[in-house]
Amino acid sequence: MAVHFKINIDCADPHLLAAFWAEAMGYRVEDHSKLIEGLLANEIITEDLLTEVDGHRAWKTLAAIRNPDDPFDPDSDAGKGMRVLFQTVPEPKTVKNRVHLDLHVGLDKIESESERLEGLGGKRLARHEEGPSSWIVMADPEGNEFCVHS
Repeated sequence: MAVHFKINIDCADPHLLAAFWAEAMGYRVEDHSKLIEGLLANEIITEDLLTEVDGHRAWKTLAAIRNPDDPFDPDSDAGKGMRVLFQTVPEPKTVKNRVHLDLHVGLDKIESESERLEGLGGKRLARHEEGPSSWIVMADPEGNEFCVHS
């Protein structure tokens, strides 16, 4: 049986990264406010766990994005397909990622997509070509490396 998974990214500001990656990937930032309101009403959580993002309550230490075309739970807005979760950790990033995302945009769009991502707060680090493959290594607003690939 295949295992369902999501990718977790440690960070300092989960809402900043969720917004960046949602735009980068054409994903949707999950809105957990309906779930949060229910948990507050039942006194399961307290306000100190929350913040406000785009006019609604959100988790202070995590945010997630999901593929807008995949199924999702209407009570929590959590995706049931491909998701990326951003979670606050106390330590800063110190070394190169051991795992990173490759955004496959097609050979003819590598440059324009990299420019678009720079406009969102990404940073271009290097360009590589290996045989027929070409890619640009970039960093998100917190320095996490990723590749814009053919």
